[in-house]
Amino acid sequence: EVQLVEFGGGSVQPGGSLRLSCAASGFTFDDHAIGWFRQASGKGREGVACISKGGGNTYYADSAKGRFTMSSDPAKSMLYLQMDFLKPEDTADYICAADNRSTCLVALLYGMDYRGKGTLVTVSS
Repeated sequence: EVQLVEFGGGSVQPGGSLRLSCAASGFTFDDHAIGWFRQASGKGREGVACISKGGGNTYYADSAKGRFTMSSDPAKSMLYLQMDFLKPEDTADYICAADNRSTCLVALLYGMDYRGKGTLVTVSS
């Protein structure tokens, strides 16, 4: 059974940083694209970042480029999202996800099959 559990959310001031973590189990990173999505209150889900199967490439949404860095540690079955220069519009539930059928470019647009429950990030002064 695939399980994804996020942690590390919280409140931060604009311009601050936060590192999210996600503990994964039930699948191998070699066979799955892994990613981070977010959903703000009253808005649709947005793909934030994705690492392709086997870790060869990392993709970012325009809103994340230059500020967010996604990484993974397959040996520990962990995903990370380092978020710097945070803005109030980054406030959302952040959800880690995995998929063995889609490429990152497709998954960032349409979502992934396996998802965690999310961790809330609030950016406010």
